[in-house]
Amino acid sequence: MRFFQFGCGNMGGAMLAGWLAGGLDPAAFTVIDPFLAAAPEGVRLLDAAPDEACADVVLLGFKPQQLATAAPAVAPLAGPGTLILSILAGVDLATLRATFPQAGAIVRVMPNLAAALGKSPIALFGDAAGAARDRTDALMAPLGQAEWLADEADMDLVTALAGSGPAFVYRFIDALASGAAALGLPREQADRLALAMVEGASQLAAASPHSPAELARRVASPGGVTQVGLDVLDADARLARLIEDTLRGARDRSAEMTAEAIRRLQA
Repeated sequence: MRFFQFGCGNMGGAMLAGWLAGGLDPAAFTVIDPFLAAAPEGVRLLDAAPDEACADVVLLGFKPQQLATAAPAVAPLAGPGTLILSILAGVDLATLRATFPQAGAIVRVMPNLAAALGKSPIALFGDAAGAARDRTDALMAPLGQAEWLADEADMDLVTALAGSGPAFVYRFIDALASGAAALGLPREQADRLALAMVEGASQLAAASPHSPAELARRVASPGGVTQVGLDVLDADARLARLIEDTLRGARDRSAEMTAEAIRRLQA
């Protein structure tokens, strides 16, 4: 496999780390990034696109607003046998297809930084079929759990849930620790306990056949400590409404970015 990765920032770097940890051959990867000081051992690093035949896979890992200027360097590597993977937030499939008409298949990919650990949810949408879809699935397997979307419009909501979601979870962990500290627990100890609790709870939820809602019910006893806390969270559905508002705001901003990206590229 000849894999060319354009851009290796936080997200692109996490994906590359996940692939290498998953056993993919470093020699298969060429990273094109003029700002990257060093690549993982065995990975070829270039500051400009090479004059080579079409690649098997190309990852677009730069900023969305750089697509127009980067496209001329990418296009020669994108032929009928090439799978293009795009993590460019807001750049829709039609724009990518118009930009790289010769590419065999194009797939939008929305992971998060947990890809480095093989624990990322990954949303996929594209025109890959047959062998190209199989190749996409195989490449996503070392990074986490991949889900193909039936409607590209859902990418904005999934961006809010799976892409931005870790930040919301981190904020919740911080709020748990801050609350415990405000009630008298030393802050560093509260941080450790909150983080360990969330880590254990998430692993139990992932391994359980029961839904998170059912797990919460099973932890709580009527009139007990946990139930009182749940009653506070559930009063007037305020937690549910807060999370819905959070996701709505992030989703709507993702949709705005999509429109902005399309306008820039059409200008």
